[in-house]
Amino acid sequence: MQLQVCGAAREVTGSCYLIEATRCQFLVDCGLHQGGAAEDARNREPFPFDPADIDFVLLTHAHIDHSGLLPRLVSEGFGGPIYATTATVDLAEIMLLDSAHIQEMEAEWRQRKSRRAGRRAGGPLYTQEDAQETARLFQGIRYDEVTEPAPGVRVCFRDAGHILGSAVLEMWLRGEGGEAKLVFSGDVGQPGQPIIRDPESVSSADYLVMESTYGDRVHDGGGDAKTQLAEIIEQAHESGGNVIIPAFAVGRTQELIYFLKEICEERGLDTQTYVDSPLAVQATEVFRRHRESFDEDAMELIANNGPIFNFPQLHYTQSADESRALNDRRGIVIISASGMAEAGRIKHHLKHNLWRPEAHVVIVGYQAHGTLGRRLLEGEKRVRIFGEEIRVRATIHEITGLSAHADREQLLAWASHLERPRLVLLTHGEPQAAFSLQKLLEEKLDFHVLVPTLLESVALAEMKPETERMPS
Repeated sequence: MQLQVCGAAREVTGSCYLIEATRCQFLVDCGLHQGGAAEDARNREPFPFDPADIDFVLLTHAHIDHSGLLPRLVSEGFGGPIYATTATVDLAEIMLLDSAHIQEMEAEWRQRKSRRAGRRAGGPLYTQEDAQETARLFQGIRYDEVTEPAPGVRVCFRDAGHILGSAVLEMWLRGEGGEAKLVFSGDVGQPGQPIIRDPESVSSADYLVMESTYGDRVHDGGGDAKTQLAEIIEQAHESGGNVIIPAFAVGRTQELIYFLKEICEERGLDTQTYVDSPLAVQATEVFRRHRESFDEDAMELIANNGPIFNFPQLHYTQSADESRALNDRRGIVIISASGMAEAGRIKHHLKHNLWRPEAHVVIVGYQAHGTLGRRLLEGEKRVRIFGEEIRVRATIHEITGLSAHADREQLLAWASHLERPRLVLLTHGEPQAAFSLQKLLEEKLDFHVLVPTLLESVALAEMKPETERMPS
């Protein structure tokens, strides 16, 4: 038995792992590479396996960097089941359709541009039809329910506390000489997030595949995130500028709505807020259907007939005309996808606001290398959006307390609940973050830690079964 790292090796996107068990082979995640042109090109490279040979897929959560290549996998021959939590299934269906729509729109734009230049351009990475076919393969699994997707493979989904439906995977692989227990952390959530529960810990693993996104830093403790956001909104109110927030449609947008409701009520603000993302509107409806994932505070609010995702100053836009109308508004808050400012309506809002000195841009999530959001954080003074050079005069803010990812100390605390594994693989982190966390885990917990390279494989040694090692 062996595990091969097929993505997210010393980088933050493209999560994908191939496991070759005794009687089957399967994937954990199949994510899109996000960033610049180089990452786009990688999404079109051949898979390092034959999709038709994959028996099933286990999906940790719905974010596109974990799920976004599933439609291409299906279009190239995969036809097995895709197992995920019930909330992840609902979210992934709408997210993959949205991703396919973006792929088709961008391919059409490239083709028009190429025709004018007398060149040829390729088609979309995958189509909406591919995404619809992928949705038919999903099978929803409840948290803490042990399932057997193939003989000798048992899996349990635990709550990762990252976004709605996100999971830590506990997995038992049985071979001729015994069994090996694998744990995939997925993306570990930051404790104390609104709405969803805190991440669950796991007590044992022979092999741990762990994310390291924030493995080299601690989230800003200079005032809580809600206070920081409120102060930025008040600054913008005084100057008459807009507040533009690139936010992932799933998770971050709903948390922002939750905080903004409290800010308006507690501070008496009448700042109009627009969620300008059809995907975010659909995702918010999914949140409403999955109260089983809510924390105690959210459930108490519901019990008291309080609206979690609605307040008088909040507006949801749907049409492109409604979105364009926001270009003429001042003194408003606009929340729009994508979270790394690489696609979608957020690019239009940045184009119309970055050059305004009274405007504020608030970065509230991780920004992968090469993305527009990352370049703004790094202080670029001129950026190109839709082929037009834009001078950056707006104030750029970062609120790390709103991140859905655990930071260095929180990752260490999560890992400390484990008995010492035989091996820890650190993935889903840029080199500095991964190697920093490697050192910390080795020094503090005496773990044996590897930061694998792309396509590196690890043999999974079988252990003799122990009492109560595998749940029944």
